[in-house]
Amino acid sequence: MAIDPRNPDPTYLSFWREHHLCTLTTPRPDGSPHLVPVGVTWDPEAGIARVITNKASRKVANILAAGPGGARVAVCQVATKRWATLEGRARIRREPEVVADAVRRHTERYARTPAENPDRVVIEISVERAMGRA
Repeated sequence: MAIDPRNPDPTYLSFWREHHLCTLTTPRPDGSPHLVPVGVTWDPEAGIARVITNKASRKVANILAAGPGGARVAVCQVATKRWATLEGRARIRREPEVVADAVRRHTERYARTPAENPDRVVIEISVERAMGRA
């Protein structure tokens, strides 16, 4: 079911605030999908989903390989019969204030502060499409 990513219904938005492991799918340089578990936060008002990760990860390399325009990606979460997917264009953010904000959001959603990581970056996804059944 299609969802307005800038104005999701309260049930869908609430589902994205619950503690769920998510997946991120990025395109490898050969075009095949690379899917990994991640934590995701979503800010529908800004139209941005965020994933914190290490700058040396394969998912970061895949996004960087797509060029300056970023890569088309999807994040998804599933809980029994409920599911939600966000799609959009991802780019890598390294600015300390952007990383700190993403860590704060992650801490709020997942109720734990990630360990310090000087190599942390943010995968910032400009959400263009949302779908699911929450």
